[in-house]
Amino acid sequence: MARSSLQFKDPWQEQRLFLSRIIAAAIIVLLLAGVLVTRLVQLQIVDYQRFVDLSLGNRFRIQPLAPNRGIIYDRNGLVIAENRPNWELVAVGEEIDNLDRTLRQLEALGLVDASEHSNLRSLIRSHRGFERVKLSNLTDEQAAKFAVRRHQFSGVDIQEALARYYPFGEASAHAVGYVSSISQTDLERIDRSNYAGTSHIGKAGIERAYEDRLHGQVGYRQQVVNAQGRVLFDPAGDGRVRGSSEVNGVETKSPVPGDNVVLTLDMKLQLAAQEALQDMRGAVVAIDPRNGDVLALVSTPAFDPNRFAEGMSRGDYVALTTDPDKPLYNRALAGVYPPGSTVKPFIALTALQHESVIPDHEVYCPGEWRLPGQTHRYREGRGGVHGKVDLHTAIVRSCDVYFYQLAIAMGIDNLASGLTAFGFGAPTGLDIGGEQSGIVPSPEWKKNNFSRREDQIWFPGETVITGIGQGYMLVTPIQLASAGATLAARGTRFEPRLLLGTENGLTGEMSWVEPIALPSIEDHAPEDYQFVTDAMVGVTRDTKGTAHTQMQGIQFEVAGKTGTAQVIGIAQDEKYREEDIDERLRDHGLFVAFAPADNPRIALGIVVENGGGGSRAAAPVARKVLDAFFAAENYVAREP
Repeated sequence: MARSSLQFKDPWQEQRLFLSRIIAAAIIVLLLAGVLVTRLVQLQIVDYQRFVDLSLGNRFRIQPLAPNRGIIYDRNGLVIAENRPNWELVAVGEEIDNLDRTLRQLEALGLVDASEHSNLRSLIRSHRGFERVKLSNLTDEQAAKFAVRRHQFSGVDIQEALARYYPFGEASAHAVGYVSSISQTDLERIDRSNYAGTSHIGKAGIERAYEDRLHGQVGYRQQVVNAQGRVLFDPAGDGRVRGSSEVNGVETKSPVPGDNVVLTLDMKLQLAAQEALQDMRGAVVAIDPRNGDVLALVSTPAFDPNRFAEGMSRGDYVALTTDPDKPLYNRALAGVYPPGSTVKPFIALTALQHESVIPDHEVYCPGEWRLPGQTHRYREGRGGVHGKVDLHTAIVRSCDVYFYQLAIAMGIDNLASGLTAFGFGAPTGLDIGGEQSGIVPSPEWKKNNFSRREDQIWFPGETVITGIGQGYMLVTPIQLASAGATLAARGTRFEPRLLLGTENGLTGEMSWVEPIALPSIEDHAPEDYQFVTDAMVGVTRDTKGTAHTQMQGIQFEVAGKTGTAQVIGIAQDEKYREEDIDERLRDHGLFVAFAPADNPRIALGIVVENGGGGSRAAAPVARKVLDAFFAAENYVAREP
């Protein structure tokens, strides 16, 4: 058997293998060490400041400081909206043993609304346990009631705060508006960072339209907190903190208060208008023809804006929204009504412009009128018979038959263009918004607003009833007042406004707003303006004028025009018997006026819903408003 060969170790090969492994291990160690060193440099040097900031973020918490809301004044310096000290009921969730029981006990004392029980429970539980949560606003009496029982409510306390307050309540509601809790919809349209710490926002009127100026700029202070978020140090107690400062390394920045706002409203006149309307459903708008200043804007019935600022229960809000008298409805801006005879002066002026009539042209009024070849009777209002009347008398006595024929003579296109020129059929541009546009009907309007082709045909009868402000035509009280102001100013137009100026909340510097002039109406001759004005004075001065009784004894000349707007139609063979008609289906009363006639300083647009007629319902309201306005001015009539 052959001897097998033996294999011996190769020490050199083993040594080379060992060295290669050592070198590979060393390279890996060096690479890992390089990575480690690089990371340390990144953390300790490159990103040092960022991690310092993050570290401080764990130590400090930003506490927003809500700004004081700007104050709202009327043109004479009366406060319409202000901030008043208020008591708030607050709760700290982790300190309450039994939340439901505590809420029920507070409800029993009348400190929170029982209908808000589930909402408050959810609100408290949605916050961290140590955070204070507002439950409700308290009156002084309620705060005192709680104070003597505070020992019974662990985790519940009261604190001071500022709440919005409206001294004139309902009288200012529709013009000034109100503030209420910020909703999800509000959050979608505002800068959330600037509303940190703010719970309320303007919801309507001036409060909403000028929210950006009234709100101000949020401030902040840093609080030292521990890892669990509990406050260890708060600079709020240090009296040295003013503006932007630093206390013990803690930064603070004071909030910037909102601007104070000065309105064109005269609150004494506003109160007089509200009192004149009493408990009727209606609206009064008063405008200065010289600049477009809205002196009064009243809609009744109204609501108390303080209830929204204090926090209204859902039940109370539902009661407001379901009230058949609609107190939340701003009739001055959004109410649309057939203008009735209040448009006759504007139609007469347009007819004179187009030479569709001469002033002394007479028409016989037998109490009704028919289109040639037709049997339908267009009746005189209230079944009156005026006999022979010219244009002046037709305005003074409000003869419908005269204006039926005048409308046909003018044609619908001239009639519509004349009314549009005075602002009817479009929003006036008032700076708080919420206006309806109304309607000035025309063949083009009908074609654009009716779907069926047969409904788009314009009939002569529609021209006839447009001539007395009925049919499709609709106006708002502010349109009526604005058109009256334009007529008073002989065609000079201004955009109605409520904002007169603003005052810087810090410096007190005033910034006044200039009136916005609109294109003037230059199509009418001065003598035509004078003719129509004289006829409107006849409405209040002539013994047969439709507003003569209501304006007797007044010390200055008032140019006015009454109007009655039908709510329901009356059959050809029937008469209007008010006592047989439901109150809410009775005629509306309207009035447009300006005074003094020779030097106008105020123009009025008034609507009284279901009042039964302009002379009976709206003209008396105008008289009270005019008396209040000129009494405040100490007006002395010119010698004749």
